[in-house]
Amino acid sequence: MVRRRLLWVLLIGAALSLVVLLARHDAGTFSMPSLNMSADDFGALAYNLALIVFVGGSVLVLFRERFSQALEAALFWAAVGLVLALGYTYRMELRDVGDRVLAEIIPGRAATRGVQTAEFVRGRTGDFQVSTLINGARSNMVLDTGASAVVLTQEAAKAAGLPLEVLAYTVNVDTANGRTRAAAVTLDRLAVGNIVERSVPALIAQPGQLKTNLLGMSFLNRLESWEVRGDKLIMRGHR
Repeated sequence: MVRRRLLWVLLIGAALSLVVLLARHDAGTFSMPSLNMSADDFGALAYNLALIVFVGGSVLVLFRERFSQALEAALFWAAVGLVLALGYTYRMELRDVGDRVLAEIIPGRAATRGVQTAEFVRGRTGDFQVSTLINGARSNMVLDTGASAVVLTQEAAKAAGLPLEVLAYTVNVDTANGRTRAAAVTLDRLAVGNIVERSVPALIAQPGQLKTNLLGMSFLNRLESWEVRGDKLIMRGHR
């Protein structure tokens, strides 16, 4: 019974604070000796005080005979609130850190740095693997500065929705397996990290002639810049 009465007192106090807040909303300023604050500032103060009184009083009522447990609970939730507040405040920095960690352990994953910048870590084989989206379909590629164009396997071209049945393999290309022919196409959209290029010229290798998709110069030449710095590949798109 005592607990219930005290809870009602606390609820009435919170309600009175809300009434005062509404009453002062259009009053302009709230003045006291040596104190001058706006109505919004006063409202925020009244709300916070009412919330503190209500929560604190509720804890004391519920744990009136177990003060140590109440103190532990209050400290726990204060710590949780602090962690959440810090996480929200530094959410952009934490996301960048997460991207960098994942880029280190997942081959081909881009670590973004600001707008239109993507970084890749050199793989164990010494190549730079690059995860791309071709017309919305994900395809893994290998950086090849010796390739004049982006070159796709039959599987990647099919996943990207390119019309394989009407392709004409008329372009001579040199590969590690010798000279072969490829079909010229235009990719509607090629995305690498947060860099997106449209209408990118590309080649599709004949069946069985290519095992890995190649990210060649027809994409790299469109960038504002790109460089290999140590074990990092850094691409910068046009802003």
